[in-house]
Amino acid sequence: MAGQKTVRQEHPEFYHKTPGLVDLFRDRDRISPEQVALLPRSWYILGTVITVKIDPRVEDLKRDIGSALLSIYPRCRCVLMDRGIEGQFRVPKREVIAGSGTETVHRENGVVFKLDAMKIMFSAGNLNERMRMSRLGDDEFVVDMFAGIGYFSLPMAVHSRPDRVLSIELNPLAYGYLTENVRLNKVEGIVDPVLGDCAEEVPEGEADRVVMGFVEFTDRYLKEGIRALRPGGTLHYHQTVPERLYPGALVEDVRRKAEEQGRRVRVLRCARVKKYSPGVVHAVLDAVIT
Repeated sequence: MAGQKTVRQEHPEFYHKTPGLVDLFRDRDRISPEQVALLPRSWYILGTVITVKIDPRVEDLKRDIGSALLSIYPRCRCVLMDRGIEGQFRVPKREVIAGSGTETVHRENGVVFKLDAMKIMFSAGNLNERMRMSRLGDDEFVVDMFAGIGYFSLPMAVHSRPDRVLSIELNPLAYGYLTENVRLNKVEGIVDPVLGDCAEEVPEGEADRVVMGFVEFTDRYLKEGIRALRPGGTLHYHQTVPERLYPGALVEDVRRKAEEQGRRVRVLRCARVKKYSPGVVHAVLDAVIT
């Protein structure tokens, strides 16, 4: 075609796709095709730490799986096998299966999160919600009732610049990382970390916005969350709920607790955050409380 020029490269360098985990195991004599089919197809990278769930039927290969993942991602230095979470503080049940160094710094959406991935939960499935929170709270007084290491407080502080974020966390380890992350993100003048119980530390009738980013037991703190809001303030209520009861159960939770305080609810939005377990979703309800 006129006007176009063809250039021939003398010594072309071709792109070679990095082999996947299954590719690294497929040709091994001591692993059967059935075991290959059970190998993990997904994992999560948090800073320099890889977290992976492994089917119990191939758990005897965990060390090999860990080493293979480190070979695929040379910038990472540790692989953790994930067995879920437990306890009031939702502590991860994890085991180092390759490498070392579980403390890491994770960067996401212009925000820095320092944490020990062995001891602190960080959900990849909540990414969209963290991104959404980064667009809310401009010039507001925000109360983050289950702040953790700053999952929602920090994106809001870095991007939306609220007037103040009161970040309440009960777990001393998570609180320690919260205070450090406030410093790392240079938002000391915005985020006010508090070590304590949300039921005792929330203000009354002052907040423009309340974030309740916990699940399973969040309804036990709804009274305090609603009470913290000024008339016309916004509540973000996270909870786990059976899919067959979504979204009605969340709306009923908030309406019942608001009516007990003589207040009314205007639902803005209800959305699925992620799948929590078979037949159960983690969802969030946004509502204005008048």
